[in-house]
Amino acid sequence: KKKTVSFSSMPNDRKINSTAACISLMLEGCELKKVRSNSRMYSRFFVLDADMRSVRWEPSKKDSEKAKIEIKSVKEVRVGKKTPVLRSNGLSDQFPDECAFSIIYGDNYESLDLVASSADVVSAWVMGLRYLVSYGKHSPEAPGTGHPSLRTSWISSVFDLADLEKSGRIPVSRAVQLIKALNPGMKTSTIELKFKELQKASERPGTEVACDLFVEAYCELCTRPEIFFLLVQFSSNKEYLGVKDLLMFLEVEQGMEGVTEEKCLEIVSKYEPSKEGREKGYLAIDGFTRYLLSADCSIFDPQHRKVCQDMAQPLSHYYISSAHSACLLEDNFWGRSDISGYISALGLGCRSIELVLWDGPEGEPVVYTSPSAASCVPFRAVVGLIDQHAFTASAYPLILCLVVRCSAPQQRLAAQCLRKTLGEKLYLEPPNPVASYLPSPEELKGRILIKGKKLPPTCEDSEGEVSDEEEGWELARRLGQEDREAPEGGGLRRVRLSRELSELVSLCQAVPFQDFESSRRGQRYWEMCSFSEVEAGRFANECPAELVSYNKRFLSRIYPSPMRIDASNMNPQDFWKCGCQMVAMNYQTPGLMMDLNAGWFRQNGACGYVLRPAIMREEVSYFSANAKDSLPGVPAQLLHLKVISGQNLPKPKGSGAKGEVVEPYVCAEIHGIPADCAEHRTKTALQSGDNPIFDESLEFQINLPELAVLRFVVLDDDYIGDEFIAQYTIPFECLQPGYRHVPLQSLAGEPLPHATLFVHVAITDRRGGGKGHRRGLAGRRGRRVREYTSTKATGIKAIDEVFRTATQPLREATDLRENVQNALVSFKELCGLTPAANMKQCILTVSTWLLHSDSAPSVTLNLAEQYPPMEAQGPIPDLLRKVLTAYETMIQTSRTLIESADAVYGKLIQAQQAGMDFHKELHRIETKEGLRGRKLQKALESFAWNITVLKGQADLLKHAKAEALDNLWQIHNAGQSCGIGRNGSASPEPSRLQAPLEPIPE
Repeated sequence: KKKTVSFSSMPNDRKINSTAACISLMLEGCELKKVRSNSRMYSRFFVLDADMRSVRWEPSKKDSEKAKIEIKSVKEVRVGKKTPVLRSNGLSDQFPDECAFSIIYGDNYESLDLVASSADVVSAWVMGLRYLVSYGKHSPEAPGTGHPSLRTSWISSVFDLADLEKSGRIPVSRAVQLIKALNPGMKTSTIELKFKELQKASERPGTEVACDLFVEAYCELCTRPEIFFLLVQFSSNKEYLGVKDLLMFLEVEQGMEGVTEEKCLEIVSKYEPSKEGREKGYLAIDGFTRYLLSADCSIFDPQHRKVCQDMAQPLSHYYISSAHSACLLEDNFWGRSDISGYISALGLGCRSIELVLWDGPEGEPVVYTSPSAASCVPFRAVVGLIDQHAFTASAYPLILCLVVRCSAPQQRLAAQCLRKTLGEKLYLEPPNPVASYLPSPEELKGRILIKGKKLPPTCEDSEGEVSDEEEGWELARRLGQEDREAPEGGGLRRVRLSRELSELVSLCQAVPFQDFESSRRGQRYWEMCSFSEVEAGRFANECPAELVSYNKRFLSRIYPSPMRIDASNMNPQDFWKCGCQMVAMNYQTPGLMMDLNAGWFRQNGACGYVLRPAIMREEVSYFSANAKDSLPGVPAQLLHLKVISGQNLPKPKGSGAKGEVVEPYVCAEIHGIPADCAEHRTKTALQSGDNPIFDESLEFQINLPELAVLRFVVLDDDYIGDEFIAQYTIPFECLQPGYRHVPLQSLAGEPLPHATLFVHVAITDRRGGGKGHRRGLAGRRGRRVREYTSTKATGIKAIDEVFRTATQPLREATDLRENVQNALVSFKELCGLTPAANMKQCILTVSTWLLHSDSAPSVTLNLAEQYPPMEAQGPIPDLLRKVLTAYETMIQTSRTLIESADAVYGKLIQAQQAGMDFHKELHRIETKEGLRGRKLQKALESFAWNITVLKGQADLLKHAKAEALDNLWQIHNAGQSCGIGRNGSASPEPSRLQAPLEPIPE
């Protein structure tokens, strides 16, 4: 089975939406370029014989009986550059991958390599040939000539139900509404125009339509060719999927595990519209389309719709969804305080809300975002609303950031209000002085924490002076509302704080930031600092490693620059990459930055907490936020993204262009660490209506997958005033592989009904084969000198000697992994598959060659052995011999990896643990060795690098062993299901095969 689907608008608007249409095009013939082994191309006219037994081409130097290929001799039809001839360097840039295809034929497995003028011509030939190879010379309507298809029967039955008068005709208006109901999102005008065209063509004008015309209109309007081509590729029974076909599609293409025939029957009964199809377990084109559009087939991994991360880590190990000025619906300067902004933020899972308290006119405090706001909200009303909505979207702790601008008497009223209204929810327990880290979100479930200033222990009065935070004063100064003078000499302002309010602060005590060294020596885990966007940005650029290290123990909150009087947002990724937990966003301002924030916090059940990458949490680890390449111990990944088509795209909201036509293109953006940030766009789909075809492949390298976000943006190339059509933002870790629909959203993040992008997603390792992390797909082989990860010298002899013992195990681990990866990719290339194919696809492909031949060579898989050999009886053609050799190499390298991994893993862990034994003594050793300044910093960095490399390489080896075992299981599974396996009773259980190595403790 093949995995590439290609479709673009057919020449002369010819729509290919059935097997019959494909064969009709082949019978007419068309010009294709024939590629020779010397990389030269020749234009030839290719045509299918009228008896549908052979494909011929002309002109040719061969006689007419030799310039042909018999359909019965065809072993396989490959889409894309999947043969050595098409992969050759001389051709690789002359035509796109989707315009090439190859016919593998004859007992010697020769290839006829062809290039078409467009991807849709390729699709028509490939689908037609595959059909003929499977079903011989039967006409596309056979078997059961004259018997209507499942689909036709179903559409006719729908028509009969609508034919209330039983006259055999229904009003056009009713027919339009019927098709609209069956295909939500389709424009009424499009359907009406189609009926007029068909009535005119059949010379049957009028206000009513007959059943045959209704069926024709429905099939032309509601068949998506790109989905039809996909269905035919996996169908073993013409134009619908049987249960086994569907199971194969879900396992092989969609990467689903543990799929059963019962599950497939559930899908059929849920999505197949025809009664006959449901009874027989068939999924035809309409049911298949409905399934692909459904939530069951979403691009967003359903595991992430609920809380799926470890919630027992310290609070400082999570990103926390945070709001700034949540009560504003407009901008900071002209904004109007409104209580619904808090409801909206809490409903989106926000877990940190800022409240700025000012003296109110009635003697009670009020909440403003600035004193110039047109109206104010009583503090009592805000607290009541928080009490009501705090835990509707998330059960995890809510942090109220109090910025106090009111007098001490009104502070007392505010404290009383908080205690009385929030009651038991308020967390007031003093910090545990013995602990080193904050409690976890799990321990603090259902609790509300107050972040604010606290009176010093020496103060015994009912109120006292504390240093004030800068946040809020800059704006007050701009508005002429500042009533306190800054102290002489530029020190921190002092403000009065009441004891009642001070006593509400426990785990989030606000303290001024001095420097990283002071924090390392003196800051307590329950104390936290707030940084302005400008200050935090400077730290992120000048000393990112120190900021990452600081955030391992302490919470930090980043607030927007006061210069953002339009309430625009900073880029949260600039601070997440340094581990900053609370990046305060203006929730009321839509756009790219809010899209990133909203998309990011969806990944853990939208609970407002996301666990930071392990490399940012471990006490000893090397991480540079501004790295320009892959990180030590983190496997880089490749995202292969194919943007196939768009559905029901709306016109840009603010566009001044007349008419309804848009000319869209898609931008795919990766946001993450600087090394990962990238953007690619598709070509523009011209005059495409609401359902454009893009059919374009994009590729991104992701060095830190845990921090990457993918954003789709659809824009109009022919716009006046406004080009934005739609967007969707998804964390990289939430992507599901395979064919998926992207549910598009408006600029404000609201769903756009029925507007989608149809895409294909594959995730692979950057180098060699093997799975993309958690994905089960293999990567591209690099033509390069092998790179070995090594340790760095710290300058401390005893420590360097320990790390030196890991040099050989590090080389061995790399060799074991990369030998398997390279062997995997060689095997896949010879099978005519992309590096993103899995092992099951490879075995099924080989079995397909053998089954499509009358004189098939005897090749079997001996499943009685743990490492099943692929054995040939008698002579076999050259290509098949190469495949068997590549298979044997893959099996042997996998065996070496599986049998050697534990010993090498043990050596790496031993070196890592020996290094960690020095960690507690590091400060004493530094002093003894006389290391200071830059030398000391370099020694600490090298030590962290070495620990990270050893843990990371051990992890990679552990994953590689699990994947090699999984490949063996796939070989057994595929060998049994496709019929080339023998002694299959010994098929190992995946659970028995995948005995994991012990995880490495953090």
